[in-house]
Amino acid sequence: MKNLLVTPLVNWGMGAAIIGVFALVCVVLVFVVYSMASSDKKAKDSSEESH
Repeated sequence: MKNLLVTPLVNWGMGAAIIGVFALVCVVLVFVVYSMASSDKKAKDSSEESH
């Protein structure tokens, strides 16, 4: 009966890994959006110069 009260309700190792993966995905998405925004700006600048 005492073992049931001592067992952890959360696996902290797996939770930390999931949070790490989530943070990595967020950083990658921010980089992709920033990259798309800067390439769009460059495309507009070059198209305006050619006209």
